[in-house]
Amino acid sequence: MKVLLVNGSPHEKGCTYTALAEVASALNQEGIETEIFHIGTAPIRGCIACGGCSKQAKCAFDDDIVNRLIEKADDIDGLVIGSPVHYASAGGAITSVLDRLFYAASGKLAYKPCACIASARRAGTTATLDQLIKYPTINRMPLVSSQYWPMVHGNSPEQVMQDEEGMQIMRTLGKNMAWLIKCIEAGKAAGVNIPEREAPRRTNFIR
Repeated sequence: MKVLLVNGSPHEKGCTYTALAEVASALNQEGIETEIFHIGTAPIRGCIACGGCSKQAKCAFDDDIVNRLIEKADDIDGLVIGSPVHYASAGGAITSVLDRLFYAASGKLAYKPCACIASARRAGTTATLDQLIKYPTINRMPLVSSQYWPMVHGNSPEQVMQDEEGMQIMRTLGKNMAWLIKCIEAGKAAGVNIPEREAPRRTNFIR
């Protein structure tokens, strides 16, 4: 069993990483393998709604890290998305990544537990979380919660480590995700299948 943790910060070992590492540590203690994937600082294209991903199950743009993430989606049992707060919302780069990832890999990610975390110096965390959770909740992914909203505060990794409540929230999140993944695996072994999906229906309000 494996969980992929996506570090959506431009800083590879900054505040967001510090929070994700605490989640990963809790998962590891529960016997779950983890990988922290840093999106980096190279330019990342935004989605242009070309529809190319529907033909090949990967993004039509192959000059950044998005397709590398899509390739990993088959081999994971859970996903954690981490973002710093930029202007009271998720960072621009991770937003571009998630737009394209969830268009191209929605089928690969469906029914896999997902958690979202936010890191901030001071404010904007709840708005950021509200943005992030829209991705898994439109894609049939069980949303993993903690004991409080999953956020940490600090202007440096050292300050984040001093946020004792925030770090405890991260550990609880990891334990909860491990529990849910194991429950899903136990259900599969007992013959409990994923829900049968109805054919999608769309209702347009202007006719």
